[in-house]
Amino acid sequence: MAVEILLPKIGFSMQEGQVAEWLIADGAAVTEGEPLFSLEADKSTNEVEAPASGTLRIVAEIGETYEVGTVLGYIE
Repeated sequence: MAVEILLPKIGFSMQEGQVAEWLIADGAAVTEGEPLFSLEADKSTNEVEAPASGTLRIVAEIGETYEVGTVLGYIE
């Protein structure tokens, strides 16, 4: 079963964020806890870790702004 990769809420007032860079390519193997993507929000950039191990399937585009909780991809 696929695990959803959601845009996390990093700060108390954070409502949206932007995927600055995917650190793992679409279709590549990823390990739980490995840095997955860079998130720009509230004038800061943070690396977000993979919530599970498996194969990455990206659905979110780099440079787009998404609301907290939006599905950015899946790990199958």
